[in-house]
Amino acid sequence: MNIENPKTLKPGEARSEAISVQELLDREKLPVPPVLRKNFNVHMGSDRLPTSRWTDPEFARLEIDKMWTKVWQFACREEHIPEVGDFTTYEIGEWSFLVIRTAPETIKAYWNACLHRGNQLKPEGTHGNATELRCTFHGFTWTIDGTLSDFPCRWDFPHIVDAEYALPEVKVGTWGGFVFINMDDDAESLESFLGDLIPEFERWDFKNKYVMNHIAKRVDMNWKVGIEAFAESFHVVATHPQIMPSTADANTQYDVDPKLNYNRMITAMGVQSPHIPPMEEQAIVDSMTPRAYRMGMAMNEFKVPEGMTARQYMAEMRRKQVGAAKNRDYSDATDSEMLDAIQYFVFPNFFPWGGMGTNITYRFRPDGLNPDSAIMEVFILSDYDLNGPRPDPAPMRLLGEDQEWIVAEDEIGGLAAVFQQDMTNMPMVQKGMKSLKKGVTLANYQESRVRHLHWKIDEYINAE
Repeated sequence: MNIENPKTLKPGEARSEAISVQELLDREKLPVPPVLRKNFNVHMGSDRLPTSRWTDPEFARLEIDKMWTKVWQFACREEHIPEVGDFTTYEIGEWSFLVIRTAPETIKAYWNACLHRGNQLKPEGTHGNATELRCTFHGFTWTIDGTLSDFPCRWDFPHIVDAEYALPEVKVGTWGGFVFINMDDDAESLESFLGDLIPEFERWDFKNKYVMNHIAKRVDMNWKVGIEAFAESFHVVATHPQIMPSTADANTQYDVDPKLNYNRMITAMGVQSPHIPPMEEQAIVDSMTPRAYRMGMAMNEFKVPEGMTARQYMAEMRRKQVGAAKNRDYSDATDSEMLDAIQYFVFPNFFPWGGMGTNITYRFRPDGLNPDSAIMEVFILSDYDLNGPRPDPAPMRLLGEDQEWIVAEDEIGGLAAVFQQDMTNMPMVQKGMKSLKKGVTLANYQESRVRHLHWKIDEYINAE
C-alpha cells in the first residue's frame, strides 16, 4: 500500500510504496490459487533482543534441552531410504539418530547408540542398507525393527530381558516426501504441528520431487544467524545488488502469525527493486538471462514481445523450457509459481520453497553445543519425468573449511555466488554481536520472521 504519512500508522503497519505482491497477483492471466492470496502479519513488538540469545553457551544449552528435544525436525527425504533396510543418520546438538526403513511403508528412528556400552550403531553422517544393526564393539545385535536378536556371552548377562531391550525409538512423521523426527514422546502429531501448511503445499506436489543437489558447510555463526540471513529480503540492496534489476526486494510480502509454527515471505521476481531507477522490461530480462540459463533454460534470444512484461515473458519461458525438460505440464501455473521466491519457514530450522519446477530448501543446525558454529545445508529439489523412475538423490557435498560456495556453481548455478555474498556477512554478524551492547534491533515488518523465530523459541524455553 502507498504511504503518505507513515507517522499515522501503528507499529508494524508500514509497507513499501512500490507495487505489492498482491497487486502483481491481480495482473496474473491465470487463476491465482488461494494459497497465494493469503496476506497477514501480526505485529509482535519492537523490543531489542539481547545478543546472549546468539552468543551465550548457557542459552544454547537451554535451546538444546527445552526446544530441540520437543520439536519436529526435518531429518531426511524418503528417497534417501527407499528400500527396506536403507538407513541414514541425523545429528542435532549432542545427539545422533538412526533413521531406517523397516518395512515398505514404515520408517523408524532410533537413538544411535548400542544399549550395552553406548557405541554408535552407525557412524555419524553415514547411510547405506542394513539387514541387522550390529554393534562393532562387542557384537550386540538388533533386527532392523529394533528387537534384540543376539549378543555374545549371554551367560554373563542374566539381567538382560530381551523383550525389554529393544532399541529406544523417537517419533517419526512424514509429509511431502520429507521425514521428520521428534524426541518428545508426548509431542503433538506432525500433521497438527504443520497445520494449514499441509494443504498450502498440496498443489506443488513435493512428494514427487527428488534431491537434485545437496551442499553443506560449517559456518562460524550461530544457527539462528543463518536462518535470519535468509528470512528477509531487506539485505538484498546491500548484499546482492546484482539481482536488484529483477528482484522486488523491499516490497516483499511477509506472512507471520505467532500462533503458527511456520511463516512465509513472497519476493516477486521479474520485477525491479524499488531501490533503483525505473528500467525497461527488456533490461530486466537481460539481467535475468544468465540465471535463467543456469536453471536449465536453453540459451537463445530472450526478447520481450510487445505487450508483455519481463515477468510474464520469463514465466512463460520457464513453463515451456522447464516443462519440456521435466516432461511436466505447467500450463496452469501462475507467473508467481514459476518465478517467485515463495519461501516458507517451518520452526525451528526448515525452509521449503513453494512453486513449480525446482524448489530450494534450507536447513540450519547447531554444530554440537557450540553457539559460534552451525551447519548450513542447501537442498535443490526438482520435479522429474513421472513416466520414468525417480532419480537417485544427490549425496551431500560438504564444503571444506577453506572452500567458498562458488566451487559448487556446477551444482547450484548462480545461487553459489549469492550464497558466497551471504557468507561474507554471517560470520561477521556472529563476531559483531559480541561487541553490540544495546541488543539487536529489528524492523517491524521486513524482519518480522526473525522475531517470530525468537518468539517460538521462547514458547518452548518458558513452557514450564
